[in-house]
Amino acid sequence: MKSSVTSTARHSASERREGRAGGADDHARLRRRPQLSEEVAAHLRHLIMTADFRPGEYIRLDETAERLGVSVTPVREALLTLRGEGMVSLEPHRGYRVSDLDRIDVDDLFWLQGEIAVKLALRTAEVITSEDIADLEWCNQKFRSTVASGDTAAIIDAEFEFHRRHNVIAAGKKLAWFLFSAARYTPTQLYASDPEWGEVALDSHDRLIAAYRAGDRDGVIAQTRRQFDDGAERLMKHLDQTGIWDNPDS
Repeated sequence: MKSSVTSTARHSASERREGRAGGADDHARLRRRPQLSEEVAAHLRHLIMTADFRPGEYIRLDETAERLGVSVTPVREALLTLRGEGMVSLEPHRGYRVSDLDRIDVDDLFWLQGEIAVKLALRTAEVITSEDIADLEWCNQKFRSTVASGDTAAIIDAEFEFHRRHNVIAAGKKLAWFLFSAARYTPTQLYASDPEWGEVALDSHDRLIAAYRAGDRDGVIAQTRRQFDDGAERLMKHLDQTGIWDNPDS
């Protein structure tokens, strides 16, 4: 699952803005990527979904480009992508404005991912072999090592690889694509920086593998849903602490 959650520290406005800039590490990472506008879009999605960019706030082209160390063009392309996704709107003569985000949006995102993931997991249960189980165990052991290391980027990659391998077994390319598309809206960096989330994910992976080995259909469903329920709960908790929903009309 390329989705689950969260550091709960509260950030001041100045801290949030420093986080947007990302510093030299962000610059180097973005420059290495071949599809720069997609990387910028992913970066901005994360900031919107974690309330670093808040509803009603404007995302300035020049300012964002300077912070990320890129030209204005990929930022403009990224914002056009996010506009098509309903994450920002274009206000005449003012620029791109962050759209409202409410609890229903978050619930829906995780519900959709969970439904697709369960379908894929049940297909996996029908065809999984002992060799496949060994592969998943190896992937989870790699994930366990990255969680112990605290390397956020490695944690994200290792968890993604576990679920990529899992979905290959299911042989549901279209469903896997839909799941990947929906997972773009979950802030993986937030999850990967939370050691507690890592422990929950590892335990869920272990139990999922055990359910496959035992032919336990109910266990497969429960552990698949567990990861998305946990992700939603952690993101909700984080967003609550940012004060994003303090306005009773939100």
